[in-house]
This record gives sequence, C-alpha cells and structure tokens, in this order.
Amino acid sequence: MVVRTLHVALVGDFDQSVVAHQAIPKALYLAGTQYGVEVKPEWVHTNTITQVDAQFASFEGIWCVPASPYANTIGALAAIRYARESDRPFLGTCGGFQHALLEYARNVCGMSEAEHAETHPGAPLRLIAPLACSLVEQIDEILLADGGQFRRAYGQARITEGYHCSYGLNREYESRVFHDALKATAHDRNGEVRGVELTGHPFFVAALFQPERRALTEEVPPLVAAFVAAMAG
Repeated sequence: MVVRTLHVALVGDFDQSVVAHQAIPKALYLAGTQYGVEVKPEWVHTNTITQVDAQFASFEGIWCVPASPYANTIGALAAIRYARESDRPFLGTCGGFQHALLEYARNVCGMSEAEHAETHPGAPLRLIAPLACSLVEQIDEILLADGGQFRRAYGQARITEGYHCSYGLNREYESRVFHDALKATAHDRNGEVRGVELTGHPFFVAALFQPERRALTEEVPPLVAAFVAAMAG
C-alpha cells in the first residue's frame, strides 16, 4: 500500500536543547500514524526565508514553532502571512502564537506599529507584552469555546496543557484584534487569551501553550492531530 506523504515546514530556529523542538517531530509522527499518512517535517530557519512563494509552495502545512525571538522576525511573519493568505493549514505554538497575532494585527487590523515587548520593550504599541505571571514550565487549565477548532480537536470544554512562555497578548488591544475573522477560542480561568483561530480558513490555529509536549509521553497531541488531518484534506 502506498502511504501518502505530507510535507510540513517548521518555521523557527532549531535548537536541540528546546523541549518543544524535541517533541514536534515526534508529535507529527504520532499524528500521522493515527491518520495513516507519513509526515515529513523540514526545519526552516528564519534567516533563510526570503521568497515565501517559492520556499513554501511545496509544503502541505506550516508550523511556526516555539523559542522566539526568532533570528529573522520579518521572515517568520512573512511565512505566517503566506499560510494565512494561501489557505495553507497553519499551526502556531508559543512563539508562533505571539507572532501569528503580530502578523494579523499589522497586515489586517491596520496596526502597523504593533510590536513584541521582548524585542521592542519601549515600543508605543506592545501587542505582545509580559504576562502578569510567567508560564515558564507551568501547567494550567484552559477553557475552549463551543464550535471552534480547539473544541473539535479536544472534544471537551476544559483541558490542561503545559507552557514555556513569559509573553502573551496585551488585553488592551483585544477589541482591535478580535473584531473580524480572528477569534479567541481558548482562555485561561481569568479570561486571558490562550488560543486563537481564523474563521473562513481551512485551518489557522495558534496556541500560547505547547500541545506538542504530549508526544514525549507517547500521546498523540489532539491539536497536532487536527493540524495533520487538515493537511490530509
């Protein structure tokens, strides 16, 4: 039997010491096994991103991975924009979540001055700002909205996932970002945004948490499985 192969671009700067980077290939392998496909990930260092149409056209999906700031923020944002505009299945986790919000704010919401406080702490519009409480190596409960991609992936309203981050969406700008197709569909118990998705897109999902870590205990991460299913069509 011929097994279908799906190619996934892992946008980020690979570092073997990063737990999420260790987990991502295994998560994709486990999810592919679940759906009877072979998933071949390819790391795409942000410094190499120059011509997005040529570089990403052969990939069935794009995953913007944790461990930012990236060497080339503009390259990472260009890859995210390509996925959004080309209807290519997209997953962003941790830093990928933060940069998916940046890309959307700048290119859709007219917030061209939006910045990430980690790289531009003095910026007037810090869309991504320090969390009130750091989530580095923390586990927390997340509430999922009815009818969204997160809820469909997990099949339940409440989940628990792990984090490794200190930055998230600045609540001051929520009304400017979530007024159109981008929806906040995952929150913590205090109402802080922990996951977003783009309506009208086959699969454009970003999570501040790191679902890929489940693969390190041989568990198929539900959100990664949903991503692979979207790539498989």
